Amino acid sequence: MSANVELTALLADPAQCGAYYVDLHDRAAIAEAAILLEFALVAIDFKGCADKADALDRFAGALKFPEWFGDNWDALADCLSDLSWWPAGGYVLLLDHVDDWRERAPADCDVVIDLLNEVAEGWARARTPFWALMPLPADVLASPPE
Repeated sequence: MSANVELTALLADPAQCGAYYVDLHDRAAIAEAAILLEFALVAIDFKGCADKADALDRFAGALKFPEWFGDNWDALADCLSDLSWWPAGGYVLLLDHVDDWRERAPADCDVVIDLLNEVAEGWARARTPFWALMPLPADVLASPPE
C-alpha cells in the first residue's frame, strides 16, 4: 500500500512531471493512482504506428482534440498545452507500445517525447501535473532508447 501512496504523491507533484519510461508492470498502479487523484487519464496505443500522421491521429482521437487541431507538431503542442475541453486537476497520458512506434519512426518518436517534456514544463509552471508515461517491458526498459 505504501508504494501506491508514494506513487500517488509523486504523480501529484507538478515539479516532477514530464515524459518518462516506466516499467510495464507498474502501468495498472499508475492508472489507479491517477484515478485516485481524479486526474484525467488516457491511454494512447502506438502499436503499429507508422509515421507522423498516424501518431497525430492517435493523439487527436484519444484526447478528443477540438476541430481546430491542425495535424502538425505545433498544433499537438498547442492542444496538449491547453486541454480546456478536458478540465482536470492533472493529466496522465499512458503511451502504450511506444517501443514499437520508435522502431518504425524513431525521429518522430523523439520529437514527440521532447514536445511532451516541454508541455509538461508549461503545466508545471501552472502547478498542474502533466505526465506522459511510456510503459515498457522490463527487458526493453533495461536499455531504453537514448
